[in-house]
Amino acid sequence: MGLIDVKILISADMEGATGVTWPADVLPGTPQWERCRHMFTSDVNAAIAGFFDGGADEVLVNEAHWTMRNLLLEQLDERAEMLTGRHKALSMVEGVQRADVDGIAFVGYHTGAGTEGVLAHTYLANTLTGVWVNGTRASEGHLNSLVVAEYGVPVVLVTGDDRTCVDAQGYAPQAPGVAVKDYVSRYAAVCRPPARTAADIRAAACKGAALAVRHDPVRGGPFRFELEFDAEHLVGAATCVPGVERCGERRVTYTSQEMYEAIRCFKAVTTVVSSAVEEQYG
Repeated sequence: MGLIDVKILISADMEGATGVTWPADVLPGTPQWERCRHMFTSDVNAAIAGFFDGGADEVLVNEAHWTMRNLLLEQLDERAEMLTGRHKALSMVEGVQRADVDGIAFVGYHTGAGTEGVLAHTYLANTLTGVWVNGTRASEGHLNSLVVAEYGVPVVLVTGDDRTCVDAQGYAPQAPGVAVKDYVSRYAAVCRPPARTAADIRAAACKGAALAVRHDPVRGGPFRFELEFDAEHLVGAATCVPGVERCGERRVTYTSQEMYEAIRCFKAVTTVVSSAVEEQYG
């Protein structure tokens, strides 16, 4: 029996895409990025196809990597639509605040700063060495899962490397996970070809579509964030953001009652801190 009036939001990041293993693969403008854009789009198309196989009626893809202009629209499954570009209120999960989203997929995701995983980081490619929420180390997937929970939207699929799938078991244990590659080091992985990963993602998305059922919003606050940087002077930059306080030589903390506020403060801190990083010395 098919699903009726179901809309899926895909949050599409690139570090966890098929074939991606090192910085040039995801940095806009490089030859490797141009090559990997096709595999990134293939992963997203596989998820789109799987969700429609599972009975979804609409799929909206939110570009979530770097400039948020990486996916190839001309190659996108024509049944879907794509939100592309930066400066969005909820960044990686923009669109979830609409009342019509029933489930969200994290496609091409990765592990968090300071942990094992291909191109592991949290928002900033480097500089941040760890992010904790209420004492638990958090990846982008974990952070975004807390945001979407406030809108009653479940995570229905996670794809990335094998470590990402393990990480997802902590924040979305019900969601099917697809490992498109196996971690060897931050810049190396055993990769599976696009034809294989597309088939795996499509099958998992088909199963995940059944999980796309809105629930009551989860208000899990207060949320105490703790951020650790790789240099002491960045603490001074971060504490320019109201409510952010020093809690160690290279750490800051802040508390928000809701994840909507918390993630926007996090974006502000990372934006300010990135402007304080100097070339070579950081």
